[in-house]
Amino acid sequence: MALLRMCARFCVAMKNNSNKMCPRVPWHWHSTSAATGQRADIKEKPQLDARKPKTGILMLNMGGPETLDDVHDFLLRLFTDKDLIPLPAQSKLAPFIAKRRTPKIQEQYHRIGGGSPIKMWTAKQGDGMVKLLDELSPETAPHKFYIGFRYVHPLTEEAVEEMERDGIERAVAFTQYPQYSCSTTGSSLNAIYRYYNGRRAAPKMKWSTIDRWPTHPLLIQCFADHVRQELDRFPPEKRDDVVILFSAHSLPMSVVNRGDPYPQEVGATVQRVMEMLNFSNPYRLVWQSKVGPMPWLGPSTDDTIKGLCERGNKNLLLVPIAFTSDHIETLHELDIEYAQILANECGVENIRRAESLNGNQLFIKALADLVDKHLKSAETSSKQLSLRCPLCVNPICGETKAFFAKQNL
Repeated sequence: MALLRMCARFCVAMKNNSNKMCPRVPWHWHSTSAATGQRADIKEKPQLDARKPKTGILMLNMGGPETLDDVHDFLLRLFTDKDLIPLPAQSKLAPFIAKRRTPKIQEQYHRIGGGSPIKMWTAKQGDGMVKLLDELSPETAPHKFYIGFRYVHPLTEEAVEEMERDGIERAVAFTQYPQYSCSTTGSSLNAIYRYYNGRRAAPKMKWSTIDRWPTHPLLIQCFADHVRQELDRFPPEKRDDVVILFSAHSLPMSVVNRGDPYPQEVGATVQRVMEMLNFSNPYRLVWQSKVGPMPWLGPSTDDTIKGLCERGNKNLLLVPIAFTSDHIETLHELDIEYAQILANECGVENIRRAESLNGNQLFIKALADLVDKHLKSAETSSKQLSLRCPLCVNPICGETKAFFAKQNL
């Protein structure tokens, strides 16, 4: 959602803010992900099972450019997605914005290693997931994972086409966003529907979707484990005073007020994590990427950091609670913009960022457990997916929901 800020900055004249910041003092910053290298030496491994796959798991996400040369096309696809960013005269305005923004965004990706590691992590997670699934559910094996990104290759539509060529019998659209939003998971599911609708062809495989999983027990345990690990790295005399800031990408209030379930699902994740931590520390749920004069879901992460410092709370732990893999929002927005530049300006004493779930083996087990239970349930989606937002303005959403509801499993 940091990329939504780019559009907002271009389309809306920003009001100049003269927020007073605390005086500069020595401070200490650490991110486990940054320290270990966000472009880790983990190679994407091909799936080696030569048998014809029976069940395909399509791992849905926004994606990110792997190289600096990919940035322009990534931005172009992003700004032309009406599900994510509705713009006036979109077909003409989107190419102009993408071209204008490319140099600055290339610089941001350069600062995090030259590209996004999200495909690498998704492939690692998918490979581990299908190996576990072949053991957990031999009746639906062999399993094969596919990556479906919205804005970079492999695109969602390309992945669906590959699944059809492979002769998949049972297809699961598995969102990698634990909490559902119409602008993220909804957009990916709409892409699947549009693929078939545009070809006026029925799918050869039987589709279902895992459309949300905000409180899955193993997901909660992973988040809690990562929080504990980072808390243990604070100076002992400061540890109990650390404020935990669970940061998720924000949404415009116009989207929230239509009935998008995202805010309460993120809140549910935070509540479960804190329960597992026995409410060991004070905490807040905050929202990053808010921008412009229009109302967005708040409080914003950066304003919260400033406000806490002004009130004497200068030991902070940032936890990306809506992101499971590192990408631009964690490696640049949290690690550089907030935890380095802003924290230094505000006089933070100690600030750390909990590592993203990335290659955590327990997280990979969570993914396999979700798919295994979903396949055994014979459900096409969650109950929630069938309910459109009360004030929905996108007719495609209703058609997509009907597409999945009509699947005969």
